[in-house]
Amino acid sequence: MNLFVTGGAGFIGTNFVRMALESGHRVLNYDALTYAGRRDNLIEFEGAAGYHFVHADICDSAYLNREMSHGFDGKPFDAIINIAAESHVDRSLNFATSFSKTNCVGVTSLLETALKNKVNTFIQVSTDEVYGSLGESGSFTLESPLRPSSPYSASKAAGDLVALSFAHSFGVDVRITRCTNNYGPYQYPEKFIPTIITHALAGKEIPVFAQGLNVRDWIFVDDHCSAILSVLEKGKTGGIYHFGGSTELTNIELLHVILGILAEKTGKEKEEYTKLIKFVTDRPGHDLRYSLDWSDSKKELGWQPQTKFQDGIRKTVGWYLDNKKWWQHLQISR
Repeated sequence: MNLFVTGGAGFIGTNFVRMALESGHRVLNYDALTYAGRRDNLIEFEGAAGYHFVHADICDSAYLNREMSHGFDGKPFDAIINIAAESHVDRSLNFATSFSKTNCVGVTSLLETALKNKVNTFIQVSTDEVYGSLGESGSFTLESPLRPSSPYSASKAAGDLVALSFAHSFGVDVRITRCTNNYGPYQYPEKFIPTIITHALAGKEIPVFAQGLNVRDWIFVDDHCSAILSVLEKGKTGGIYHFGGSTELTNIELLHVILGILAEKTGKEKEEYTKLIKFVTDRPGHDLRYSLDWSDSKKELGWQPQTKFQDGIRKTVGWYLDNKKWWQHLQISR
């Protein structure tokens, strides 16, 4: 297929583009290259017959129309995979307008352009955070109401609703994916797992909100990317699909797992890293726990995660150890 992928130079986007190309699809990677986007993540594909890169913003309707109307080497696009997003909750608390612009207005711009150019299949890559916070048990289902807690999650929920409105009003083949927390290579250092790894290696304090008791379900990024491809190949119009890794950990449990792997790989005592832990004031409206029931995706798509957490997290730590040049100049303090 000819795929119009937005946000393909970010974390999930980079890994998705790699998988799509390896699966035989042709990809136009349309990315604004904001702070978390890196064109050189995919530098080895530059010039390849099945890959084009375009540096532009999804809110720029004129530019979108120009690229979409040209198709891929003159052939129409079969689908749009929208991975472009402002995605960090902490940043959304200070820059809510930019999150709304990209995550809602940008989605609208994409859908209008898709309609104009008769690209009917539109996959909106969303998040479990649109449902808000869970208590200590249970999982969000497809019947759960949207109750976003942050400007980030609210903007993603708004984008999802705009997409579904285009399915209802114009018959666009919209499919929405909602996934739990991703981890893996190429994740920007501000997120929790790369923050742990990069701060520990640099001897910097590792900030942990409150007492680190917030719970997240973790999925290796390749499993998420395979899920998106499954929706592309087998999903239905108007379908909403949940994906998760079935690996729930408190933040403090996750931190100690990673520090143990780092100690093993670097030959240092774990205590040298644990002394860097610093508990900091919790962020406003911090959701306690997320969990998704993804049984419908298993039943309908035949999808399930393939990467065991202990394997994926070791691979992730190893990647950051082997690619210090990628992250050292990006490292920031949370």
